[in-house]
Amino acid sequence: MVDLSVRVGGLTLANPIMPGSGTFADTMAQVIDFNRLGALVTKTITPDVRHGNPQPRVTEVAGAMLSSIGIPSKGPEYYLEEVVPFYASYRPPLVASISAGTADAFGVLAARISVPGIAAIEANISCPNLEENGRAFAMFPEDTEAVIRRIKAATHLPVWAKLTPNVGDISVIARAAEAGGADALVVANALLGMAIDVESFRPRLGNLMGGLTGPAVKPVILRMVYQCARAVGLPVIGCGGVSDVNDAVEYMLAGATAVQVGTVNFIHPARMIEIIEALPGFLRRHGLARAADLTGAVRGTEASDPLWAAVG
Repeated sequence: MVDLSVRVGGLTLANPIMPGSGTFADTMAQVIDFNRLGALVTKTITPDVRHGNPQPRVTEVAGAMLSSIGIPSKGPEYYLEEVVPFYASYRPPLVASISAGTADAFGVLAARISVPGIAAIEANISCPNLEENGRAFAMFPEDTEAVIRRIKAATHLPVWAKLTPNVGDISVIARAAEAGGADALVVANALLGMAIDVESFRPRLGNLMGGLTGPAVKPVILRMVYQCARAVGLPVIGCGGVSDVNDAVEYMLAGATAVQVGTVNFIHPARMIEIIEALPGFLRRHGLARAADLTGAVRGTEASDPLWAAVG
């Protein structure tokens, strides 16, 4: 019998597969059995009601999706009164994704939603820090450590720090999140990008720039997962371009303990279940008894320093 369970940031998951925040909602219960997922990660909420960015918010590009949604949110009261009760009947742990404009606001929101029914908090620190001229918390180690420390002081729940890939050395940010007390890392959010309509000469997104997600980003995020897993002693959750079981396994070989599935959910809503179903066969073919045996099992190379090996 193959054991798919993994341990992530204070939680034991039945398997390593979960949705990425913003790519999953209660309506998917009409398509897949939520009880088969490793965890349930809900859409990011903010301290106040937000309507999101101007249209258009989504456009397709080669091998990926470019989006600028703007984190529309109905606020914490709606989340606690409507969303949490909906998921209460499902077995997988519920992970609440939160975002705020200041470290104190993150702490207040974390405290507000630390209620029975929520198993962990995913801190989306890839959002603008209003106290630092709008730069993202996770772009700078000092801001990362400060906001995670503030969240940890406000909640008894495990805190997963969701990092941005829009940095020079993500391992520095990973270590800062660990220093702040994070229980796990989610690596990573979307790459910043843009697209222009060559007929109208106008940007293809209403907010000019947006987040690039999907298969095209996987090699970049995979490298970051590898670096983060080597830099810290925390579990890492890989997130970026996972489309099938091979992608999920690749992230785990690079050092991820679990994997979030995102953009492909919009195209194939049952893909997470298909990946879970394919994992036991993969493990058996390679003589492995546990999914956890995949984590960090990538074989060595000739590079003297794999983190900074020369390329080209």
